[in-house]
Amino acid sequence: MVKIRLRRMGAKKNPFYRIVVADSLSPRDGKCIEEIGTYNPLTSPSEIRINAERAQYWIKNGAQPTDTVRALLKKSGALEPTKPEGPELEEETPSSDV
Repeated sequence: MVKIRLRRMGAKKNPFYRIVVADSLSPRDGKCIEEIGTYNPLTSPSEIRINAERAQYWIKNGAQPTDTVRALLKKSGALEPTKPEGPELEEETPSSDV
């Protein structure tokens, strides 16, 4: 399974993360398929840079983002809101029977 997750970079007590697409069995900081963004939690406000086009490509092809990455994708606007599955509900129009 392919996951979109964080790879920790930076010095001790100075974290910096790269958002990567990797096989779920590879180590956290190991081999990755593609790097699609960065996240710096130490700046105020937190700096999030994501290639939205590549993130959507990987999600459409079955990559599963971790909970943290999903929140970062939503915050940056790279993750489009999911529509509920099932039959479409039609809006009721007011009747003109008076």
